[in-house]
Amino acid sequence: MPDSEMQQLWSTSHLSGGNASYVEELYELYLHDPNSIADEWRSYFQKLPQSNGFAGSDVSHSTIREHFQLLAKHQRRPVAAVGGQTSSAHEKKQVDVLRLIQAFRMRGHQGSNLDPLGLWKRDEIADLTLADYGLTDADLDTSFRTGELHIGKEEAPLREILDALKSTYCSTFGAEYMHIVDSDQRRWFQQRLESVRGKPQHSATTKRHLLERLTAAEGLEKYLGTKFPGTKRFGVEGGESLIPMLDEIIQRSGSYGTQELVLGMAHRGRLNVLVNILGKNPRELFDEFEGKKKIDLSSGDVKYHQGFSSNVMTSGGETHLALAFNPSHLEIVSPVVEGSVRARQDRRRDGSGDRVVPISIHGDAAFAGQGVVMETFQMSQTRAFKTGGTIHIIINNQVGFTTSRQDDARSTEYCTDVAKMIQAPIFHVNGDDPEAVLFVTQLAVDYRMQFKRDVVIDLVCYRRRGHNEADEPSGTQPLMYDKITKHPTTREIYAERLVNEGTLSSDEVQGQVEEYRTALDNGDHVVKSLVKEPDTSSFVDWAPYLGHTWTARHDTRTDLKTLQDLANRLNDLPDGLVIQRQVGKIVEDRRKMAAGALPLNWGFAETMAYATLLHEGHPVRITGQDVGRGTFSHRHAVLHNQKDGSTYIPLANLAENQPRLDIYDSLLSEEAVLAFEYGYATTTPNALVLWEAQFGDFANGAQVVIDQFITSGEHKWGRLCGLTMLLPHGYEGQGPEHSSARLERFLQLSAEHNIQVCVPSTPAQVYHMLRRQVIRPLRKPLIALTPKSLLRHKLAVSSLEDLADGSFQTVIPEYDSLDPKKVERVILCSGKVYYDLLEKRRKDGLEDAAIIRIEQLYPFPEDDLAEVLAPYKALKKVVWCQEEPMNQGAWYCSQHHMRRVVAQHKVKNLYLDYAGREASASPACGYPSLHAEQQEKLLQDALTA
Repeated sequence: MPDSEMQQLWSTSHLSGGNASYVEELYELYLHDPNSIADEWRSYFQKLPQSNGFAGSDVSHSTIREHFQLLAKHQRRPVAAVGGQTSSAHEKKQVDVLRLIQAFRMRGHQGSNLDPLGLWKRDEIADLTLADYGLTDADLDTSFRTGELHIGKEEAPLREILDALKSTYCSTFGAEYMHIVDSDQRRWFQQRLESVRGKPQHSATTKRHLLERLTAAEGLEKYLGTKFPGTKRFGVEGGESLIPMLDEIIQRSGSYGTQELVLGMAHRGRLNVLVNILGKNPRELFDEFEGKKKIDLSSGDVKYHQGFSSNVMTSGGETHLALAFNPSHLEIVSPVVEGSVRARQDRRRDGSGDRVVPISIHGDAAFAGQGVVMETFQMSQTRAFKTGGTIHIIINNQVGFTTSRQDDARSTEYCTDVAKMIQAPIFHVNGDDPEAVLFVTQLAVDYRMQFKRDVVIDLVCYRRRGHNEADEPSGTQPLMYDKITKHPTTREIYAERLVNEGTLSSDEVQGQVEEYRTALDNGDHVVKSLVKEPDTSSFVDWAPYLGHTWTARHDTRTDLKTLQDLANRLNDLPDGLVIQRQVGKIVEDRRKMAAGALPLNWGFAETMAYATLLHEGHPVRITGQDVGRGTFSHRHAVLHNQKDGSTYIPLANLAENQPRLDIYDSLLSEEAVLAFEYGYATTTPNALVLWEAQFGDFANGAQVVIDQFITSGEHKWGRLCGLTMLLPHGYEGQGPEHSSARLERFLQLSAEHNIQVCVPSTPAQVYHMLRRQVIRPLRKPLIALTPKSLLRHKLAVSSLEDLADGSFQTVIPEYDSLDPKKVERVILCSGKVYYDLLEKRRKDGLEDAAIIRIEQLYPFPEDDLAEVLAPYKALKKVVWCQEEPMNQGAWYCSQHHMRRVVAQHKVKNLYLDYAGREASASPACGYPSLHAEQQEKLLQDALTA
């Protein structure tokens, strides 16, 4: 725009430099709708200089401000802020009306009627009043441009605009979406919400179905309350709208072609979901209430932790439903569900996330209070863990156990605010308005399927019976429960509404109640869409992995030529790939190892385990915070081009049609990532699924996953899992946080052959251990304590023949050529301390002390140990040596196994001694000199004391 035109615009405008903020408002309106502002302003904004090749609409607000501040500085005469022209006054009000529209979009949810009990006390929102924009009732009949307000009119009286805004944004649901940066998503919500003014019309058939689902939800709770009074069931009473919500999610997702839905939820409403959504036979539930034991599980679990699966028919075809098993750690199931979903998507090659959809159902207090919620959100759009968006439902009881004061329960306005970190849209909805629930549910599903991102529905309701049916809630929430006792149920409210509007008669309403109760009395399935004979062709076949008893043995050998061929393929890098100097040295060494010119180190053997498994048809998935290169730079499975930053993964390029290979550096999370991988492994039995901790003790942050899923999932729920955990462990003087993987915790959790705990000490051992984990049909979690300093230790090496012809040894006998007749002392040990013992024995010239490595601490190989001990018939002493303090490591949990073997030896009266650090509250000392002193002492004690 020429200077003369600019000055003319300035001189005739009602603006001065001091009103730059007003110009910014005009510019914001121009961005939303160019036709909503005066022609001269639109023309000016369109002619602004382009920035980085983009049109003027991408010019920053600071640029606008600078333009007008410059004009103000050089203007020849002062101009009044507001001119006297009528058009300017109307234009100013036009801008204010558009600001009002924006305010309702941003803050209308704060003026919504969300609480069924009417207990929420919310201050009036000034931003939602006419006065805050200089508008009055006198303006209500004045017509203004509607801008981008989707009410089907370019102009409308202010009264109609205001009514439309209140109806859309301040009814029985509140929409939070203006925090989303993406303009397309915001406009999508505006069109969907405003075009129907927040109240779409539903057919009589839809309304009858809504009432039928509410009748089912309420009917089951009343039936259980009568039949089993006072028994815990964590009923959904007060939140019955959950059932029609889930019903709609299933049916609408099915219309998009979704073939699987995986649900995760805690206690409240779980039994209702099992019966009224997944189609569990009520008679089976009643049997559980009567205490009839399920004979196919070792210990089982309470009925409101159980999982279930079924198939239902939707308009898009048959859809499989899976409800995940869940412990009392309320939110931990969410990442488990995500892992299961990702595995199903990978199996179906569902890269878009259309065919498998996750649903997570939360409680309000847990959603706001538990950190794994944040971790799971943070994973949602990362390459390793994305699933195309999750539909989150919060059963908002407005009280967490007994905490109902908002300033005690959280520090945010809503329990959902954590979801804003990933710009997830949030719908708050009054659970007593089923039609509003239906509307936001449809929006949520459509949004998820279109944008492939998480969406949150906050179902604001209450719990009619307290925390559980044996609880007396009025002791801690007297006012709330005084209100609840007088409050009609959601079904009663909606039934009365439908009768009053003539959709149903009172007799028809009562008929629904009686029909449902009769079905329960008869023990009939109550999900009408349930598929009685589902199509199982796309399911995972678990039959090959069932019914196997524990065995340590399996053939893990590989043909030597195949090994060398695979190794050569791994080391044959594409032209143009420039790798860093030290990495290049590792690759060159691996070429020599493949040729037999160098002994094999840990990184080579481990990588060859993955390569051979891929070659044999097994997918491999590896995640953790540093797995691409390995925390200690031993793996380098992902090579980085030094020229352009691109990556090349040799393992993913072994053959054209090889199985899937995923290797991802994860976000800095242990709990959510390990839970995700557990979920993945329980859904993909033919794959090697590994999670590696950066240091072994980092697994501390995921202890809930280890306790509640990995070590006990099979025992409680019959869930097989072949997950492998790689936990770097070893005492090298790095202090208490980087020494111990807390071996003692895993051994304490070991029972009934539930897991495997291995401490491999050679490259060949890790090779055969990893191959055994997949090739053997037994599916048990593997806890592998892996080394740090041994990764490059001169003695910790193997040969190609060890890989080709060997096997995993649970016990490794004495390595040196000692005469068994001269051996008077046997030192038992595991892990890195073996090499310290070996080097000291050789240095000191001791020939009467044999060193035996126990490579598998659980299940403890008593027979193998006895066989290795048998040749030593001159024994006088047997010592267990460990680096860990006495109260940690394997000593307390494994000594009874060793003592039993020692007691059976032909030499009588042998006693098992201990050599190691003294008991300690800390895993390791923090001073290198003290570490060295302690290490020398324990070695001396083991070999000579």
